[in-house]
Amino acid sequence: MEFKPWLLSELFKAYLDARKGKRGTDDEHIFELNWFRNLRILRDNLISRRYKPSRGIQFDVQNPVPREIVAAPFRDRVVQHFLYNMSGEWWERRFIRDSYSCQKGKGTLDGISRLRDHIRSVSQGYTIETYVIKCDIQSFFMSIERKKLFEIIAKGLDKQFSDKPAMRDFLKFIWRKVIMDDPMDGVRHRGRQSKKARLKVPFNKRMCNQPSGFGLVIGNLTSQLAANIFMNRFDWYVKTTLDYKHYGRYVDDFFIVVTKEQLSQALKDIEKIRKYLADNLGLTLHPHKFYCQNVDKGVEFLGAVIYPNKMVTSRRFKRNFLNAAAAFGVGKKTAESFISYFGHGKCMSTKGINAKAIRRLEWEIYKHYAGTVLWHSASQFGDSHD
Repeated sequence: MEFKPWLLSELFKAYLDARKGKRGTDDEHIFELNWFRNLRILRDNLISRRYKPSRGIQFDVQNPVPREIVAAPFRDRVVQHFLYNMSGEWWERRFIRDSYSCQKGKGTLDGISRLRDHIRSVSQGYTIETYVIKCDIQSFFMSIERKKLFEIIAKGLDKQFSDKPAMRDFLKFIWRKVIMDDPMDGVRHRGRQSKKARLKVPFNKRMCNQPSGFGLVIGNLTSQLAANIFMNRFDWYVKTTLDYKHYGRYVDDFFIVVTKEQLSQALKDIEKIRKYLADNLGLTLHPHKFYCQNVDKGVEFLGAVIYPNKMVTSRRFKRNFLNAAAAFGVGKKTAESFISYFGHGKCMSTKGINAKAIRRLEWEIYKHYAGTVLWHSASQFGDSHD
């Protein structure tokens, strides 16, 4: 098999994956106007080892929580999808079943459903007193040491391509470039934000405030995959070494479901977990985001609150849903972004919030339309008066 035609074919597949949901962006449109030539140039740069990630665009988002985003140029998104296509499935087969983020067939709904199943199993249908312990890793993406992460990925490539040294070295080169790149070096900033808006993102959650060699940008496909790879050893440590079968994790949030009799030992093991994260991964449990909840009182996870006989949406989900309706009504969000909230809530009791969101959308459209009509009327009146 010729390497150049094969690589061009794989980059084309990655290009088709990368443009999903991005066809309305200027960056994607410019790339698409001459996609074949751009893919050939990208292929040649990769083969000759001249590839280097381009500068991204930095901006802040406020939902679901204030955070900093650095969006990679479309060309680099193609490379990220190529890396995912090469190694994503291999790694996913080695992840625990209850790792939910950024994997095919999984996600927030799967995480909610699995937690409910774990609770039912441990409590034997809510007949045994059961507790859920939830923890959060502090500044997770910003605390990842890129050198340590690359070493873990490189060991995986050694195993995956043990019989293909040329492919192994080629992918190591690309992963190194993607991971070790400093995303804030020459970054461009989108839009103007007030100082008050920028202060909403905590100091320790900005890339520019991290020590050299630390931090992954939120939003990149490779960052999501790399986060799961980085945490994989920890997941297996909790599942096998500590022997907690009813454990699950979504990015930096994880839970352990135990009976009342197991609770005392589980609370002691949290200190083992804290030490393991610090010693092996350089991560810290958030000191103010530790929850130990009786399942009869309802357990909140990924936008849902799970009760013995029902699941309802959390307060944060409701607030974000209404804000998305308002933003869509005035054209600040896409239809897909708004509709996704209906999909997220399909396994929960959402009749009331769905109706409120529709009414909010109708009201925002009415205000926007009425304001536009009044503005035109005033303009016409002013012109005739002059």
